Amino acid sequence: MKLHREFHRVDRVGWLRASVLGANDGLISTGSLIVGMAAAQASSTTVVLAGAAGLVGGALSMAAGEYVSVSSQADSESADLARERLELHNAPEAEQRELEGIYVSRGLSRELAAQVAVQLTAHDALAAHARDELGITDLTRAQPVLAALASAGAFATGALPPLLLALLLPQSLLTVCVFAASLLLLCALGAVAARLGGANLLHGALRVGFWGVIAMAVTGVAGRLFGVAL
Repeated sequence: MKLHREFHRVDRVGWLRASVLGANDGLISTGSLIVGMAAAQASSTTVVLAGAAGLVGGALSMAAGEYVSVSSQADSESADLARERLELHNAPEAEQRELEGIYVSRGLSRELAAQVAVQLTAHDALAAHARDELGITDLTRAQPVLAALASAGAFATGALPPLLLALLLPQSLLTVCVFAASLLLLCALGAVAARLGGANLLHGALRVGFWGVIAMAVTGVAGRLFGVAL
């Protein structure tokens, strides 16, 4: 029998959110930092060093934050699974009735729900309860190290373009070019995220671009007002 394959964008929600957030954060924070330093009339060397420090520090901060956050989720999942394993050992009949009730609430008849609960319990009781009672599957299990590496990589990827511009452009063009390039990349990033998520491309681009403009403009004004030649 030929299988019918379906494509669902919801499968992308986890990694899409982390990737967009990391790249967007890297691009805005590093671009804003470079714009602010350039507006403060810092030397080219100082601007580049500040941008590099922002890239490294931001990537490590993103990695640490994501690792701690996802580790907390992993700890909660492990605790729930341990409790479920204990309950299956101590009260298997009650746990099977619990599964049956879940399937009845989803629309199955009592008789069919009982059959499904019996068969799934016989196959892998813990997996059945993890999936249908706790909402935990292999695809959704928390992976702290992978999440940390992905966040750090996404941040560094977003931070790299403004840093490269700071390395290559003369001081006189740096503020305008970094601002324009960062805005263009932010809009492109927003459009790509919207496309992958099935949303309107223009709305996605404008949403990300708007906040990028605010961040870089405020940082640039702050650098101009409070900066001194270094």
